[in-house]
Amino acid sequence: MNSVTQDQLQAAAATSKAWPFQEAQRLAKRFPGGKRDAEGNLVPVLFETGYGPSGLPHIGTFQEVLRTTLVRRAYEVLTGGHPTRLVAFSDDMDGLRKVPDNVPNKEVLEANLGKPLSRIPDPFGSDDSFAGRNNAMLRDFLDRFGFDYEFVAASDRYNSGAFDDALKNVLRHYDAIMGVMLPTLREERRATYSPVLPVSPTTGVVLQVPVEVVDAEAGTISFKDADGAQVIQSVLGGQAKLQWKVDWAMRWVALGVDYEMCGKDLTDSVTQSGKIAKILGGRKPEGMIYELFLDANGEKISKSKGNGLTIEEWLTYGSEESLGFYLFREPKSAKQLHVGIIPKAVDEYWQFREKLPSQPLEQQLGNAVWHLLGANGGHDGAQVPGAGDSLPVTFGLLLNLASVLGSEATAESITDYLDNYIGTRTHSAELDALIAAAVAYNRDFVVPTLVKRPPAANEARALNALDGALSGFDEETSAEDLQTAVYEIGKREEFEFASLRDWFRALYETLLGSSQGPRMGSFIALYGVKNTRRLIAKALMRTEAKQA
Repeated sequence: MNSVTQDQLQAAAATSKAWPFQEAQRLAKRFPGGKRDAEGNLVPVLFETGYGPSGLPHIGTFQEVLRTTLVRRAYEVLTGGHPTRLVAFSDDMDGLRKVPDNVPNKEVLEANLGKPLSRIPDPFGSDDSFAGRNNAMLRDFLDRFGFDYEFVAASDRYNSGAFDDALKNVLRHYDAIMGVMLPTLREERRATYSPVLPVSPTTGVVLQVPVEVVDAEAGTISFKDADGAQVIQSVLGGQAKLQWKVDWAMRWVALGVDYEMCGKDLTDSVTQSGKIAKILGGRKPEGMIYELFLDANGEKISKSKGNGLTIEEWLTYGSEESLGFYLFREPKSAKQLHVGIIPKAVDEYWQFREKLPSQPLEQQLGNAVWHLLGANGGHDGAQVPGAGDSLPVTFGLLLNLASVLGSEATAESITDYLDNYIGTRTHSAELDALIAAAVAYNRDFVVPTLVKRPPAANEARALNALDGALSGFDEETSAEDLQTAVYEIGKREEFEFASLRDWFRALYETLLGSSQGPRMGSFIALYGVKNTRRLIAKALMRTEAKQA
């Protein structure tokens, strides 16, 4: 990779069409000369991601923190190193609306429905609250992937009084906020709506009831408790929380949030919260609205349906880098999220990583790997650690080898084939991880459904010819020479293939049991000439059995 100066990097960042830089460019326009305090000192730009701790972290959590981090790093490059912060905010003052399906001791949660998540005992039996346990898991989750962030819990801010001034500000502008929200609600909802949700002094439940502002400067309101008694109570010190859209706006203003992205399902919330932020004396952060994930059938992913894909599943059948690569690309387009997309994502990640050093600077800044390799370590100019690295085989080739080995495929057996193919074993943590992923993918998704069809008559003649050609090669024959032999047979008119594509598809479907596959020369070199001839013999036997 050619040496690039800081000035050259900033100039390229200022015109880059890669989405993290386009987001950073909008943010830089918000703060010409950088974000500064009243004395003119440069202060950090604040990025935020939000999280509801009623459940465990998932791919949606990962993608939002990752994408936000990529914009953060792009902004730092664009501005020559202006300071930034990332806050991971947990809305653990939210009332528990329903009991999740995947928890033990559900009666613990059922007895505390409606209470703030941070004030409900942990059904898993820890000494912490339900939200406290999930918050700890969120931090462990983010730490696992090396994210640089500051964790902030709503309960700490509400209970400590850190949000008290912001809550008084909401009460001062109560009517104006109602003016924003009421037109967006159905008639029956308007009758009970309030921007402020008091916590019942008798039950501890977050109440959805109308309130009247008694004294905005003192922070007091009046409302009917669950038993119908009229109550005058402070909203300060954790005795109330705000409705979601009002809470979001208040948080933007109170924390000074400058950038926050969200999913398409929150488009209306962004609009209304932005109006409320302006009423409160602040302004809506910059941010990108990204599309949501779809399952293999193109349907929206739902936690209740369980039609999504977990982080653990992706990391079992792929790699963290490939997940980041997949999430980087086209965030404003709907993306399918299922195990079938993992192999392609793995191989494309490594293709882009290998070619990164040879690309011109403007193309490097559009390469997902440039962003991903620098997400947690930053960039030293355009020098990115790991750029140009490659693997001796593709993940697709590992999967094809595993599928041929079938139920006997193990990490050890695949490694033995690689030893023979590469010549000397080069131990790599990344390669070892992909071998394990290939074994798992093969075990769970290939072996149970593997079907190798019998060759058609013309295909059988071509396979016989390939077997004859292979009989003249030894195990040291190069992948290129093997590929040429395969290619030449497919071109012969006597075998009646309309195109070479039909020949290769026949090889994949009859020998490997899939509609797509690797370069056959590379596969034969890896699997072995003699072993491939055995595959051909078995395929021809299926034709004979079919004819019989």
